[in-house]
Amino acid sequence: MIKELLLGKRIGETIKINGWVRTFRNNQFIALNDGSTISNIQLVIDFKEYEDTILKRINPGTAIYAEGQLVESLGKGQKVEIKVAKLVILGDSDPEKYPLQPKRHSLEFLREIAHLRFRTNTFGAIFRVRNSLSFAIHKFFNDNGFVYMHTPIITASDAEGAGEMFKVTTLDLDDVPKTENGHADYRQDFFEQATNLTVSGQLEAELGAMAFSKVYTFGPTFRAENSNTSRHLAEFWMIEPEIAFADITDDMNLAEDLLKYVIKYTLDNNLEDLEFLQQRLIQEEKQKPQNQRSEQALIEKLEFVLNNDFERLSYTEAINILMRSKPNKKKKFKYIIDKWGADLQSEHERYLVEKHFKKPVILTDYPKDIKAFYMKVNDDNNTVRAMDILFPGIGEIVGGSQREENLEMLLKRMEEMDVPAEEMQWYLDTRRYGSAEHAGFGLGFERLVLFVTGMSNIRDVIPFPRYPGSAKF
Repeated sequence: MIKELLLGKRIGETIKINGWVRTFRNNQFIALNDGSTISNIQLVIDFKEYEDTILKRINPGTAIYAEGQLVESLGKGQKVEIKVAKLVILGDSDPEKYPLQPKRHSLEFLREIAHLRFRTNTFGAIFRVRNSLSFAIHKFFNDNGFVYMHTPIITASDAEGAGEMFKVTTLDLDDVPKTENGHADYRQDFFEQATNLTVSGQLEAELGAMAFSKVYTFGPTFRAENSNTSRHLAEFWMIEPEIAFADITDDMNLAEDLLKYVIKYTLDNNLEDLEFLQQRLIQEEKQKPQNQRSEQALIEKLEFVLNNDFERLSYTEAINILMRSKPNKKKKFKYIIDKWGADLQSEHERYLVEKHFKKPVILTDYPKDIKAFYMKVNDDNNTVRAMDILFPGIGEIVGGSQREENLEMLLKRMEEMDVPAEEMQWYLDTRRYGSAEHAGFGLGFERLVLFVTGMSNIRDVIPFPRYPGSAKF
């Protein structure tokens, strides 16, 4: 792979290499990339050895195989190059039709050709970083004794109670069988009941934690939320650990440790990609007014997260800070904070992180009325042991809680929130047989990738984004 050859440890050896042409200049110098690194390797050919018909086929996007000697480069811009003895064209690329020409393309244009955008420097860097973050997550949990659980993608339960779910059915939509009262007769469906794509693997992870003590899920989740923002997707990946014999403090510690571990892993293993993305961000922000530019360069921001303990405070303390803040008093917030109990929006979360504390923030003890049924109610009977982690530029990146382990309390909360207990006896059994204090959280993987790469649109950090009106590729 090119990444290995560029280390310069195989000078003098005969090399066999495959890749895609980025540029071909002077009928002599081929910039070749195989995806292993953001950097190209230069192939030097003697154009007198090749017919014009072959040379004309060496275009951006062409797949080639080459053999030759790895030598120290005499030219500027690279340490080594390959003196080609044999070249074979594996797959042609018509320069009149190939959309990725050697020029700057807009991110909007590249979203339209998401099947080819991996070949650009920007998206090559993003998806190598995504790969490293994914590996680091598995490594962190494996090294800390967690069991990896695959939770179902098709489910009959709504873990969040949000109701924004994609229905799964084999019924003929042009001729849906009906019950006597006119509703769809799901008894005739494949699963003989209404089913959906999962919004979370948490409830099943809780079952696993009650046997293995420490488990995590890492898989796709789905929200049928008609949202066209730069922070929402209809299909995204979630990391959801669950730990038994643990309280909300253990939960916060785990989340902070995980985030710092994976960011450090990426800095250690993808520095070249991050440096490229940092420069891309600097160039992009030159078009913005000074007050809209990032206060820290990308790598500085990542190191800042590593080097600072996350600020921990209660929702109540946060509300008091926000109510007294200048943007709130001067009505600069889109959503004005005028009372305790308000659901915090991204603008409020980012104010706390970026303006007030200037470091990542963990908010705890939210009003129970705006949180899910499974969260443990505090002694004040007004708040729950929930925690959200807020990051600069992103807002909420982690949401978690201590779970209610007491059966009677959980049943009471389910009744208050109209969650049908009879359909969830399997979940309630963990409170009947050997119940124990436990906690967990969800980390939106794409939001993590967004933060680490410095990208501004979540559609650019997942290979094939799904959002309202778009299920292309």
